[in-house]
Amino acid sequence: MLHIVNKSATERGSLESCLAMATQGSAVLLIEDAVYAATKGSAAAAKIQAAAAGLKVYALGPDLAARGMAGRVLDGVNVVDFGGFVDLVAEHNTCQSWL
Repeated sequence: MLHIVNKSATERGSLESCLAMATQGSAVLLIEDAVYAATKGSAAAAKIQAAAAGLKVYALGPDLAARGMAGRVLDGVNVVDFGGFVDLVAEHNTCQSWL
């Protein structure tokens, strides 16, 4: 399953709920303000690094760049472009958006 999170971890509990429900081997894609969680020094950095041990964690590169965070991505987080976003959706049978 592909889990897509678009809200900041400091704004809503979407990321925390997603990580609690995601099963090992699932993928989590962070987009829009959720990409802040994938950066060094963020409030959710420890949770993302822990999740990356059992989940595939991705962040949308254009959203990182738009927020000036492209150079601060955590180890274990894969950066994808819009084509990679489409590929992730096509690779997974189901997608869950966390709002």
